[in-house]
Amino acid sequence: MNLDKLTTEARNQATMNLDTLSTKEILTLMNQEDQKVALAVEKELPSITKVVDQIISAFEKEGRLIYMGAGTSGRLGVLDAAECVPTFSADPSMVQGLIAGGMQAMTVAVEGAEDSKELGEADLKAIQLTENDVVVGLAASGRTPYVIGGLEYANQIGAVTATISCNTDAEISQYATFPIEVNVGAEILTGSTRLKSGTAQKLVLNMLSTVSMIGIGKVYQNLMVDVKPTNEKLEERSKRIIMEATDCTYEVASQKFVEAGHQVKLAIVMILTNSTKEAAAEKLVTAKGFIRKTV
Repeated sequence: MNLDKLTTEARNQATMNLDTLSTKEILTLMNQEDQKVALAVEKELPSITKVVDQIISAFEKEGRLIYMGAGTSGRLGVLDAAECVPTFSADPSMVQGLIAGGMQAMTVAVEGAEDSKELGEADLKAIQLTENDVVVGLAASGRTPYVIGGLEYANQIGAVTATISCNTDAEISQYATFPIEVNVGAEILTGSTRLKSGTAQKLVLNMLSTVSMIGIGKVYQNLMVDVKPTNEKLEERSKRIIMEATDCTYEVASQKFVEAGHQVKLAIVMILTNSTKEAAAEKLVTAKGFIRKTV
């Protein structure tokens, strides 16, 4: 294994004396380095756009978005997938995160799991991957065998493949039709890819899931109209969303929220089109879930 050419393993010349600096000086350096991350992501927007378009197309065919990675990368994929459920009322199977070593690896490193290509393939077989799905391999280093094994299998069955790495000319890019390479430079703490590399991956994951959900009608204006109100706070947020979208009173929003069976999007269409619950539901089906197309 040759790590010498990986930017993620390089020493940052600006932080060679990190252990001699004051707390404020270290924090300042970290902040300066973090500011470079968004600019590095910006350079990859054309590649990210292609991946988002593929995900939207997959969703329209009832395909799924599957993230897979190891360590920090895997945990970030699992996190993004989990957040899609409450934010967009997505079925848990719609966006999934696979991490080398299984869910126990979310908190405790599973020795050797990321080094197994066979495990990557097995995990995709376990969820019955199809050609309608999109597999996004996550690896800051760009060389994780678990991810490569998964990508090889995904390509074999005809699924769309994409990758997110933090090195240029990354090895995993060779196994993806749509590679994304965000070169954030050397970490302030050598090799600690949970820092800038992790931030870069999180920013890209935010883009992939959020923009894809916008692309299938789960957002109206800039409101998350498919939010899943699973607690008191989210119920109140739901009513505020209805008020913002329709310019109605709190009382009307509360009433329609109940009438719509706590479905925010349905309540909004009921108000905007002055429709019954049943009629509003039909309008949404015709508009393929897009509120704007119902009015």
